[in-house]
Amino acid sequence: MKQGGIVMNHQHRRKFIKSSLAIASVSTANAAQTASSANQEIRIGLIGNGGRSASLKAELRKHPNTVITSIAEVNAERKQDEGVEHVDDFREILDNPAIDAVLIATPDHWHTPAAILACQAGKHVYVEKPCSHTVKEGRLLVEAATRNKVIVQHGTQVRSTDMMIEAVGLLRDGIIGEVKVAKCWNVQRRANIGKQQPSEPPQTLDYQNWVGPAEWLPYQTNRVNSGWHWFYNFGTGDMGNDGVHDIDYARWGLGVDTHPNRVAAVGGKYFFDDDQQFPDTQNVLFEYQGDGKPGSQKTLIYEQRLWSTNYPHHTDSGAEFYGTDGQMYLSRRGKIELLGPRNIKRDVKVVAESQNTEKHIGNWIDCIGSGKKPNADIETGHLTSSLCHLGNIAVRLARGFEFDPDSESVVNDPQANQLLTKKYRDHWGKPTST
Repeated sequence: MKQGGIVMNHQHRRKFIKSSLAIASVSTANAAQTASSANQEIRIGLIGNGGRSASLKAELRKHPNTVITSIAEVNAERKQDEGVEHVDDFREILDNPAIDAVLIATPDHWHTPAAILACQAGKHVYVEKPCSHTVKEGRLLVEAATRNKVIVQHGTQVRSTDMMIEAVGLLRDGIIGEVKVAKCWNVQRRANIGKQQPSEPPQTLDYQNWVGPAEWLPYQTNRVNSGWHWFYNFGTGDMGNDGVHDIDYARWGLGVDTHPNRVAAVGGKYFFDDDQQFPDTQNVLFEYQGDGKPGSQKTLIYEQRLWSTNYPHHTDSGAEFYGTDGQMYLSRRGKIELLGPRNIKRDVKVVAESQNTEKHIGNWIDCIGSGKKPNADIETGHLTSSLCHLGNIAVRLARGFEFDPDSESVVNDPQANQLLTKKYRDHWGKPTST
């Protein structure tokens, strides 16, 4: 049965925070009680204990001043960590004043709700990409982090990777002139998830809380585990799953720090005949108009093919930056190439390095101690994640649109504007029907 919910427009923001998600009753004063010294032990709770969490735990444990104290997980089969408290409901972690910070590695639809609740509880947050499930959610999370004065790091590791920092620094210094266009790609061969029918969830999975605040969909095997990426209610497609990394450093190198003004896209399911709702093929263009005068515009291009093993520069993920005096190719796989005018190859003294999660988590931990702004602060994460949402909307509706960066709304297109938010279930308020 379809559950009631609210559309999170401007009028319902406060209701979403204070009512629909039943904020944990913890004073925001806890934020002042968190670790204030780089040498002080930082106690961390994990929300979500699936595949991504395993690698994040390994990176956390490389930092001697951190300790994982609790893990919240709704799948009993994933409660295998010895010496760590396991809980069913992550609000128990938020209620615990001994915990300083949380790391969120859930399906996408839980990222913002869990992160906002953590901010309200005075916890610092590392939230996996994309930080939001909709554009409106991202703005709510930025506001929650600011209001509660907590450190929120977005899980786009390229921001803490030395190679990327140096390469973007060269672009800023004008090594290829003024950067006008960035093109990034996500090209790989994904698997067919098949066609299935709803069934009873396994007894080991609390499916009600797994769905949580999302609009209800009955359990189906290919909708959980990694399959949730490909359904509107739970994921953001591969643009938000993997492409978000390349979009992030493409936007970074392009030098834009706002939303685009125009979005255009084509794409769809060109290859897979299965239950996936998101496209396997996307070509999306974002235009930034600058001050509106000739010469100030910039364009970001995203290309996705999930049925191919033929990709530019022999890398499945990468970006090309086109400037008035040359071109730079850059990949999070640890590759860089520099061309001058007329494609004359130039030497570039940047040490190759793949995206580095250890450094990214280390930056978050350091900022918790110092109070400094993290490399991928939540405003940065919001701008990058929003590109994924806008690109998905344009392909879903098979049309482009104008976007107002200030109001974060689509201009003169109510249907597209409605997809900037979504409906929510009050799953904690009362039992729900399947």
